Amino acid sequence: MNRTARLYALVEELRAAAPRPLTVAALAARFEISTRTVQRDLQALMETGVPVRTTPGRGGGWSISPEMTLPPIRFTADEASALTAALAAVGAATPYAGAARTAAQKIAASMTGPASTAARELAARIVTRPTRTDSEIRTAVERALTHNVALRLSYTDAAGRETDRVVEPAGLLTADGRWYLIAWCRTRRAGRGFRLDRITAATPTDERSQPHNLPELLLGSTATDAVRPTALASLAPRTDPEPPSRRLNA
Repeated sequence: MNRTARLYALVEELRAAAPRPLTVAALAARFEISTRTVQRDLQALMETGVPVRTTPGRGGGWSISPEMTLPPIRFTADEASALTAALAAVGAATPYAGAARTAAQKIAASMTGPASTAARELAARIVTRPTRTDSEIRTAVERALTHNVALRLSYTDAAGRETDRVVEPAGLLTADGRWYLIAWCRTRRAGRGFRLDRITAATPTDERSQPHNLPELLLGSTATDAVRPTALASLAPRTDPEPPSRRLNA
């Protein structure tokens, strides 16, 4: 069993035993590997965000939070291939790219035989062009969206003007190969779209973000230039006969 497959199997073993913890010795015996290898693998799982934890002392060991992970899902070979291909198309600058990469590894590790070969060959035939987005900025945007907190950012618009502001993230928009953060801007007191590759600095704050309706922000803000107006028409009812602004100017 290769390491990727073993990491996936470790997660499933911990899930099956949850909430009861398993000792390193028990896991080593189960997978016929050394305790040092088990410790290294469990540490790797923690570093990639898998919710595994250790409880010291008698009766302790390693366990996983079952509510933080999905139960096993049985995909058909075509479904697994489709997911593997879609995840392979995720570029490094795409939001949640790290999670997509580990998800692809788990799917590949769970497949065997011709289905596994077909999925890997399909993924190898998909190429993405890299785009400029700082990984720290992407991670800050992900954290702000996931934890519903305001985001302090520096942004350079199309004219080269740089501004600092605090925004309340509502969601993400992708169009024409670019990613946009759609947010309520506290400075402009309106919805705005921020191209991720134009954000020069971003830091999540400790302030809670208020809930915002993403379709309304898209329709009512200058972010509508990110997609054609006809693509926005189905998001929410509109009474204005005029097409939305074609300008993206945060």
